[in-house]
Amino acid sequence: MRIGTYNIRGMHDDVPALVRVIQAMDCDVLCVQEAPKFLWWRSKRHELADLTGMRIAAGRRLAGLAVYVRPGVKILHEETHVLKIFFPREIRGLALAVVEVEGVRLAVGSIHLALVPAQRLHHANQIMSLVEAAAARFSAIPVVCGDLNETDHQPTWRYFAGRLSDCYPAAPRGDGRTFTARNPSSRIDAVFAGPGLRIDWCGGAEAAPADLVSATDHLPVIASLTPAPAPADTP
Repeated sequence: MRIGTYNIRGMHDDVPALVRVIQAMDCDVLCVQEAPKFLWWRSKRHELADLTGMRIAAGRRLAGLAVYVRPGVKILHEETHVLKIFFPREIRGLALAVVEVEGVRLAVGSIHLALVPAQRLHHANQIMSLVEAAAARFSAIPVVCGDLNETDHQPTWRYFAGRLSDCYPAAPRGDGRTFTARNPSSRIDAVFAGPGLRIDWCGGAEAAPADLVSATDHLPVIASLTPAPAPADTP
């Protein structure tokens, strides 16, 4: 199965290029950050679903987050949460969908963390509690995807990587850098997968370079995952 994450900058850039990149990602589940959240936000999100042949599994207006799934993926449950508000900073949240992909249940959360380090870490604790609770309720594997606004040596990234597997270093494909799309120098977008999933590879989309630059200011991340075999019984 392919799980992806993509910051689409409100669909303010080249929408046809964005559609082509998402189609090239070929994801079963796609977590989106900076989904439209202002004027005509609902119709724009549905337009993206229609253009890419996907469905919206989770995500409301506040915090600009969404989870999309391809046809054939079963949607079992959805939640949208507003995380602790640090006024006057931007509202942050969690879009969470419990889905079933080829018989495997996943609790997938789309996140976009704050620019302030202490706020990121506070929200990360909230996010993991919510995702793990949903995973336990539905006997699903937790997966967290999104734009962390920090790199892998910083505390919040290390927190997620301590609870789940950071997919890219486990099985890298490409250089991993995601920001900016025009001149990528940092890896600030990631897929974190819970136990029970084997990471086959993780990297970017095989899309036209011009589309990747025109679609938005981030590069997407895709993780190809396989259910891990159950451990053998020991005598």
